[in-house]
Parts: sequence; structure tokens; C-alpha cells
Amino acid sequence: MTQTLTSAAAGSGAATAERVVEHPAWSTLKEAVETIRPWQSKDGSIDFEAAGAPPGEEAVAQVERVIGAVEQLAPLLPHDAAYHTALVADLRRWAEDGFAVPDFLDSLLAFQPAAERVDGRQHLVVFPMYTQNGNPDRNLEAVVLRLVWPDWLAELERTRYDNPLYLGITFEDFTAGYDTNSAVLFPETIAVREAPERFSWGGIFCDREAARFRRVTESAVETLGLELPADIAEMVGDQDRCQQAFVLWDMVHDRTHSHGDLPFDPFMIKQRQPFWMYGLEELRCDLTAFREAVKLEADGYRQGRDVQYAVLFDRMFRFPVTGERVRNYDGLGGQLLFAYLHQHDVVRWTDNTLHIDWDRAPQVTNKLCGEIEQLYRDGIDRPKLVHWFAAYELVSTYLAPHPGSVWAKGPDALDLNQPPRKLVDDVLPDEFPLSMFYEALSKKLRKVIASTKGITAESAGRVAA
Repeated sequence: MTQTLTSAAAGSGAATAERVVEHPAWSTLKEAVETIRPWQSKDGSIDFEAAGAPPGEEAVAQVERVIGAVEQLAPLLPHDAAYHTALVADLRRWAEDGFAVPDFLDSLLAFQPAAERVDGRQHLVVFPMYTQNGNPDRNLEAVVLRLVWPDWLAELERTRYDNPLYLGITFEDFTAGYDTNSAVLFPETIAVREAPERFSWGGIFCDREAARFRRVTESAVETLGLELPADIAEMVGDQDRCQQAFVLWDMVHDRTHSHGDLPFDPFMIKQRQPFWMYGLEELRCDLTAFREAVKLEADGYRQGRDVQYAVLFDRMFRFPVTGERVRNYDGLGGQLLFAYLHQHDVVRWTDNTLHIDWDRAPQVTNKLCGEIEQLYRDGIDRPKLVHWFAAYELVSTYLAPHPGSVWAKGPDALDLNQPPRKLVDDVLPDEFPLSMFYEALSKKLRKVIASTKGITAESAGRVAA
């Protein structure tokens, strides 16, 4: 059962409409947004007393350019009519209020892309927002995207992996906040007067994830001398096929945050916890996607096999050596997966060459998933601090803590009269440093990882499925 990713929705007209980015108004909108962005403060406001600030009338004129462009583009996107009407009102109110801290709650609530997920459907999104792993300030941003919702994925979501808020998306074009490492569009990043009771959508750019994965994996495979099975080598070379893997991986990962035997709030929203807890949660979700991918492969879905290797390679090759060594929880999860596979003889680094036991990899990877799940089940009956120490023990079984770690010395080394959140201060920024293997790999891959900033399918080069 070979399923394919389509760029159009048959019969919907979603992908046959004029491309937003080819309309002259898109260039106008983008130029106006890029003019406004440097004037904004970190919170999104414009301080007209600051050096380099424009006259007030110039800021108003640029916002009117944005409004005019949105109104010209809106007829191309009738499914977003309510959102674009609210967006224009929010933009005008921001200008009328003297460009104070922006509040786009009304337009955020009106934007409902998950209410009707149609493969290939375009959306024009304009919000003051920060971009996760990108720009930390709430600048005005504009992005044109397309939904990725082929029939095979919609059927899996309906029958096996219910996730009504999830959006697989691809870039059409974007402003500077997305010329970064950001690969998500999340409503919680948007400037609003108050957070909604619940969010109704969340988007992940599978094209950026796939392009980044391909470039780093190809470099790592060459550097490490790894011999890939022929079909996996073909997958790594095929952008569309990798996008299929990532859109499925992300859908299963995303729902896993609220599924399973979990302590309350496993994603730890607005909680202060040691970063290895975040690392284990993200790894648990990825390994759950891996386990489901094994089942899907057995059921005839080619994407199932591809997801398995996307998880393994992205986690082992890119995650540990990407970003700063400060509370790098995704890096920690990647190190843990590699160490677990290495210590169970699935991965071997011999004669400066990496070898993987492809037959045993699924079984042993699923075993690590089981260990993390057992930690969670036991955690339901534990006090928070005891649970943190149990998680530390799990990680430190496979990864060596920093020699100067207080946490590694155990509870007797900590002042347990303090509340747990205060004990987080005793966690080192790099509690589990890179192994010698990853220290060397980091140097080899540094330039190629840096080159993936702002990457898209087009900039990476495409190979048709």
C-alpha cells in the first residue's frame, strides 16, 4: 500500500487558484511588513522617541499599505474571509492606539485553519509574533503557506491518530522572522491581550524539516561512512518523500503529548523543571511515533518505514550537535537515543566508520520507549522531586553527567528544604556534556547545520516523488 503526498486537493480547487505569492499585492505587503519590523520594540510596540523611529504618519502609512495588500489578496482566499476582516480591524486599531503593545486576539480567534483541512489550500497569515527557534521579539510577520493534508494522512488521523488541531504546512514565502531555524506556526507566539482558554490549531512546516533533515543526514552519512539500505538512501534524496515522513511523524508526535500514562501536564507548560524532563518528554513523543511507524510499515504504509529512519537520523545526527549547550533538551534526547543504541550493540563506531544493525534497530528503539513509558507510569505515584531523580537516574544510566554536577551526587548533596523549583538552580547549563564522539561530529557538521537556516524545499533542491 504505497501512499503518495499530493500538492493539490482533487476536486477542491484549493491548489488550482492563483498563487498568493505571484500576486503583486504580496510583494507590497511583504515590503511594508519588512519596513515596519525594525521600528518595533521587543514587545511589538513602536517607541517613537527611540533613535531611528519613524514619524507617526509614516508608520500609519505602512500599516495602510499592509491593509490594502490584505484586502487585494483576500478574494483569493475566501475560506479566510472572517480572519482577514478581523486582521484589518486589528491593524487599524493598533495604529489608532499609537502603536502600543499590539493585541491581535480578535484576528487570532477568527483564524480557524484546522476547521476544514484541505490539501493544497493556501493561507495568508499576518500577526505580530515571535518565531520559535527564530526571532524572539514580537515583530509583525507575514507568511503564505499551504496545507499538507493528503487523503492517506486524513484517513490515518480519522481512524488511528486523532489530532483535530494539527496542521501539516509548507512555505510559499515569508518575512524575516522565518528566515531562521523556525519550523512552526503556533498561536501561543502571537501578541494578544489575554491567552484564549484553548488554542484551535498548530502548524509545523514539514518542508523545512524535510529539507534540513536531508542536508544534515547526507553530510553525516558521508562523514561517518555509514552504508544506507538502498530504499533509505532513496528516501533521503527525495524531498517530497521526506515531507510525507515528517508530516506523519509530527502528527503522531503532537498528539502523544496528551496520550499515555502521564503525570499531570506532561508537556510542563508554565512549569519550571530540570531540562532533562523536557528532553524525555520530547523523546517519548518521537519514540512513540517511531513505534507507530513500525506498525504502519507492517500495514503496508511506505511512510511507516521512512518515519523510522527520519526519527533515528534526525535524533542521532542533527539534534545533539544543533544549538547552544545550555539546557539543550532536544540535544539531550538525541544523545540518549544514540547512547542507548550503542550500548545495546545496535550502533557501532569502529575503524572510524558507523555501523547500524538495521534488523535490531526497531526492537531496541522500542525498548527505550518502553523504559521512558515505565518511568511515566511510576511517576504518577511519586512526589515531583522523587520523579525528577528517577528521570535523572534513567538518563545517567546511559549518559555521563558533568563531573561537577551536584545532582549527580544525589539527594544528600542538595538542600532539600528548598522547594523543587529552587533546586532547578543547581542544574548545570550543560548537565550532560557531549561525548567525545559528538564533540568530533559537531566540528564536522557545524557548517552544514548553519547552512540550514531559512532553508526551504526550493532552496534545498527538489526531487519529484
